[in-house]
Amino acid sequence: MKSLNRISITASNTMNQLQKQMDTIANNIANSQTTGYKKQRATFGELMYQQYNNQRNLEEEVNRLTPNGIRIGTGARVAQVQTVLTLGSIVQTGRALDFALTEPNQFFKVLAPKGNETAVHYTRDGSFYLSPLNANEVGLVTSEGYQVLDENNNPIIFNNNLQNMNLNPNGEIVFSDEAGNNVTFNLGIAQIHKPQTMARVGDNLMTLPDNMAELGITEADLLENLAGNLRAQIGLKNQALEQSNVDIGEEMTNLLQTQRAYQLQGRAITIADQMQGLINGIR
Repeated sequence: MKSLNRISITASNTMNQLQKQMDTIANNIANSQTTGYKKQRATFGELMYQQYNNQRNLEEEVNRLTPNGIRIGTGARVAQVQTVLTLGSIVQTGRALDFALTEPNQFFKVLAPKGNETAVHYTRDGSFYLSPLNANEVGLVTSEGYQVLDENNNPIIFNNNLQNMNLNPNGEIVFSDEAGNNVTFNLGIAQIHKPQTMARVGDNLMTLPDNMAELGITEADLLENLAGNLRAQIGLKNQALEQSNVDIGEEMTNLLQTQRAYQLQGRAITIADQMQGLINGIR
C-alpha cells in the first residue's frame, strides 16, 4: 500500500509541473505573431528522493558496476523557465517609426506602470507611434501606449510641427521641420546581461525584479545603459521590425510530447488506484 501511495504522489507532483510546461508552451504559441517576443523554455529538475541501501556489507560489492542501493524519487519539478534571446527574423516594413534591434541582448527603454508608480521597462518591440500630448507637443510611444525613453530615461517629446525623420546607426533620431530646424533624440537602449533574472510583466515587457536585495545583485549586475561612447555598440535597423523567435512546428511538437507525458502520469495514478481497490477488496 505504501508503494502505491508513493506512485500516486510522484505522478501527481509531476502532473502539476507538466501543467506549468504546457502553460509556457501555450504562451509561446499565443505570442508567435507578437513583434519582438522572446520564447521561453521550461527546464526540469528532480524533487527530493530517498536512498535505500539494501547491502550494508560493502565488502560483498567489490566488483559491482552500479551504485549501491536504490534511489526512489518523488517526481519532477520545473527548475527554471528560461528566456531564449535568439534573434527573430527581420522584416522590412517601410514605416519610418519601426525599429528593429539586431543585437540579441539589447532592449528599448519605455516608461510603464509598476505597482502604484511608474518605472523603466524593457522591450524588443520597436513599433512606435506618435501620440498627441497637448496642442503643441507629441510623444513617441509603443503600440501599447507606453512612452519611449531617451538615453537619460526621459520621455521623448517634441513639437508637433516636425515632419521629416532620419536615423543614425547609433540610435540617434533627427526630426526636422520645413524650415530645416533639427531636433535630436537618442533612443534609450540598454544591454541586459542576465535576462533570466529579469521579471517578465506582460505586454512584452521586462523590468528589474523586486527582490534584488535578497538575490544580492544590483541594477549594474543585470544591465548596462548604452549611453555616450557605448552607443557605438547599438545594432539598429530602421523601417523594419523583428518578428517573434517562436517556431510553431517546434512548439506543437513540444506540446504533444508534454501532453503524452501528462497522460502517462494520469494513467499511473489510475492504475495505482485500481490496485489499491483490489487489495482492499481482499477478505
